[in-house]
Order: sequence, then C-alpha cells, then structure tokens
Amino acid sequence: MTKKEKVDFTIRTLQELYPTIPVPLIHKDPYSLLIAVLLSAQSTDVRVNQITPKLFAKADNPYDMIKMSIEEIREIIKPVGLSPMKSKGIHGLSQILIDTYEGKVPREIELLEELPSVGHKTASVVVSQAFGIPAFPVDTHIHRLMYRWGFSNGKNVTQTEKDAKRIFPKRLWNDLHLQIIWYGREYSQARGWDLEKDIITTTIGRKTVLNDYSKTKKTRK
Repeated sequence: MTKKEKVDFTIRTLQELYPTIPVPLIHKDPYSLLIAVLLSAQSTDVRVNQITPKLFAKADNPYDMIKMSIEEIREIIKPVGLSPMKSKGIHGLSQILIDTYEGKVPREIELLEELPSVGHKTASVVVSQAFGIPAFPVDTHIHRLMYRWGFSNGKNVTQTEKDAKRIFPKRLWNDLHLQIIWYGREYSQARGWDLEKDIITTTIGRKTVLNDYSKTKKTRK
C-alpha cells in the first residue's frame, strides 16, 4: 500500500468504527473541560470523571473556585494524583481568568498555555473539544499508534503531532484524535495487545512492530 492508501484506510476504518465520537471527559462548558483535562494528567479519565462532579458541585466556575482555598481543592482532587500541583494550578488559573479574561476561557492555544499547569496538550484539547478549532492533541494512545502504523518515528509527542497534522486532513483533526484514542483503548493497547483484533496495525503496521509482536507471542508460548 502507498502512504496515501494507508492514511485513507485508517481514516475509513476509524469512521466506520466510531461514526459518533464520545468525549472521554465529562464537562458542560470550556471551563469545566479545562479543569477536567488538567486533572487527567497522569491519571485516568474514569478516575477524573469520578472526582469532577464532587469538585464542580462546590465550584463549576472560576468565581466560585477562588472562594475555595488551595487546600480545600486539594482534598477533593487527591484521588487523581499530583494534587499539590494541580490544586495550585486550578486556583491560580481561575484567578487569572477572572482578572484577565472576565472569567471566560480564551480560545487561543498560546493564551491557554500561559495559564498555570496548562501545557500544550491540555490547551489543544480545550480548543478542539470546547471550541471546535482544529487541533491534534497527542496522548499516549495516539503517540503509540502513530508509531505502530508507521506514520511517525515515535521519538517524542511533539514530532508525532507534527506528523499527524501533516498527513491527516485538517477538517478531520478534531474527530481523528478522539477516534484514535478510542481505538487505542479498545483494539491496540500498550499491554495485553491482541493483534488479531487490531485491524489497522495488521493491515498497515510497520514491519518492525509486527515482527516484535510475533517474537513476543512465540516467547510467551
């Protein structure tokens, strides 16, 4: 298959598997999404979705959030991990949103990245999922699959993002980044990977990945 044929096959397969695409993190507006994505760093979406209702019951906007102390925020979000850093970030960015943006979340990635505890991936998720602005946030699933499929060299997420934006049509970025995440979770996991279910990697995957997988299966037997 040519590179274009592999890309087209991937897009077509993902669209067939995920015609409707659920957003993993529960939220109601850009602010609640920003907080949820921030909390998801080195945690799971399931855990974050268990905690955010408790946090948002007390404060679901920056004005109410700054009424809470950093310690109060930390006590609620402890189960998601990194609570000292995240609680300071949540309180700090909420104050900045009030002081600088009239309590609203900015739509520009560059402005979002200036907020405490908000990195490029978090900013990209927010502009993509909250505002519908084309972006391609790269998480561990996307980084892994872009390498397995031979679309990126796997060196770092920055390069993976550049490669994804180069090979996929911009109009599909927002859908594709979510579709690839779901596909990675369901069909191409990092652990317990069953290649027989992974139709995309089986069809277009790089030979080194397929060979390594075969060797691993033989070793296990």
